[in-house]
Amino acid sequence: MKLHRLYAVMRKETREIVRDHVTLATAFLFPVVMLFMFGYAISLEVENVSLGVLDQDQTPSSANLVDAFTESAYFKLVRNYSSELQIRKSMEVNEVKLVLVIPPGFNALVGRENNPEVQLLIDGTYSATALVALNYGMTIVSRFNEEDDNSLIDVQTRIWYNPSLRSLIYVVSGLYAVIIAAFPPLLTTLAIVREKESGSIQQIYASPLTVPEFLLGKLIPYGFIASLQLASIVALGYYWFGLPFNGSLGYLAIAGGIYVFCNVGIGLLVSTITNSQLLAVLLALVITMMPSILFSGFVFPIYAMAEPVQLYTHIFPGRYFVDVSRGIILKGAGPAEMVRPLSFLLVYTFGVFFAAVAIFKKKVA
Repeated sequence: MKLHRLYAVMRKETREIVRDHVTLATAFLFPVVMLFMFGYAISLEVENVSLGVLDQDQTPSSANLVDAFTESAYFKLVRNYSSELQIRKSMEVNEVKLVLVIPPGFNALVGRENNPEVQLLIDGTYSATALVALNYGMTIVSRFNEEDDNSLIDVQTRIWYNPSLRSLIYVVSGLYAVIIAAFPPLLTTLAIVREKESGSIQQIYASPLTVPEFLLGKLIPYGFIASLQLASIVALGYYWFGLPFNGSLGYLAIAGGIYVFCNVGIGLLVSTITNSQLLAVLLALVITMMPSILFSGFVFPIYAMAEPVQLYTHIFPGRYFVDVSRGIILKGAGPAEMVRPLSFLLVYTFGVFFAAVAIFKKKVA
């Protein structure tokens, strides 16, 4: 790969972008408009709650209380813990949404003057889910009290990551993934199709440029613009909407960079297989924006979907960046917790680029 040829393509593409004022305005105006529209307009309600249990008592009474949760239609037991450290790690990777903690001595206090206590730990990232989980949990404990006239259990609740249960925090922290999945691919999609329609692509075929050089020269400028888009909407989320930021800004920048080039690469791939700007835009919308809204966990929690749909969501990169964004920003998650979604995004990014190279080579040949 010759760097001077790569630089020449990048310089040409950058000049075309700068001269196209409509494209530049669209690139920065639409994400802001979308952020405000979704941030203020969406209110969410969900059902089905994944449950974790830390039973430090291990007695028939504590087992009965756990059974009261698991036998209800509201909860599904997915994890038993042996320590509080496991709970935090489990919530950081979205394994559970509510944890029932039964302290030692629970059975000994049942039926005595000193009422036994239990604790409900709730993941407040999904604010609607947290409200449902809290109400369901309190209802089940209340019924357990009614069935055992000799006991009156005190419930202590703790809401993690979003104590105020503001749905705006849930919406905006996931909206970053949707915006980057929607607009950068649309811009990149036109990168090659525009030259195909004008006929200038023939000059590229006749030049000494290699296919990777040409595609990288197209990819990098749009990736830079998309990175600025992501930075601007994250800043708006923090300063305007008041989102907390509990994680590492550097780690979010790395994760965001991978996600940006993943989506820009998808747009580039679409542009290699289409010859019409209209068709390219429509195809990009179908495979990026719509799935990122429906199947990323931004609007509808993935665990509440039917199992076949849950499997289907794995093919969309937005699903993974929603977890990364909310994990870093709200939970302060680090590399150990986010290694799985980031690994997928990295593989996806290289996959779409090499697929674009292979398809473009075939067309040139």
